[in-house]
Amino acid sequence: MTSRWIGTSWKMNFTLSDAVTYTHTLGKALCERPELSEGIQPFLVPPATALATVHQILGERPRRPGRLKLGVQNAHWEDNGAWTGEISVPQALDAGADIVEIGHSERREFFNETIRTTRLKVLAAIRHGAYPLLCVGEPQEVRDRGQAADYILRQANGALDGLTEAQLSAVLIAYEPMWAIGATGRPATVAQLSEPFHALHERFGGRVECLLYGGSVNRQNAESLLATDHIGGLFIGRSAWTAAGYTEILELASAA
Repeated sequence: MTSRWIGTSWKMNFTLSDAVTYTHTLGKALCERPELSEGIQPFLVPPATALATVHQILGERPRRPGRLKLGVQNAHWEDNGAWTGEISVPQALDAGADIVEIGHSERREFFNETIRTTRLKVLAAIRHGAYPLLCVGEPQEVRDRGQAADYILRQANGALDGLTEAQLSAVLIAYEPMWAIGATGRPATVAQLSEPFHALHERFGGRVECLLYGGSVNRQNAESLLATDHIGGLFIGRSAWTAAGYTEILELASAA
């Protein structure tokens, strides 16, 4: 297992031109400053339209700067077929992906992602040798009722129950409380993260590849988040939407 996974999703942002500029800048920084990825597994999750271009710039997987991994923000559970508008895991891997992001709260809220479909997608990713990046997180009203841990364990168990230990070892779990993400999100305090990460660690600690936190991560709180019990990595949003911003957080994480 790698000590810290530090990555960012660009969501529905960046044209090809933007992606090219970002990727060249980041690749140059990782080549010139190998300490940025010392003890770190960096990863990028660009939009599907930019994935192949980013892959071509960075090169084949073993030779990518900083061992950088790439992900796709969503993929279907079937390998092919009449699924208009979808992409499959084999297509994502063919375009350069190593990771399949699954079950982000925006997918669950706006695109009817369910526990059943997250499970199907996890199985598809594992079947093809990709890392499933399973996102879990509760809305504010669930936290207010004191049910955050039960809620996220239900999401995680539903997607992962029945996997062998070998299959689980390839899984990444990102805890992203819905109230902490997006432009209006509030950074979580260490106290607010204690119970959810304790619950995830009790169930999956030492069994999955990494437990990550995502939600209003920035340069001011990255170090304290990584010092929080059971947080093994960060899944960053807008603070890493510039290569300089992402590089800065990589620097903080490698020095932590």
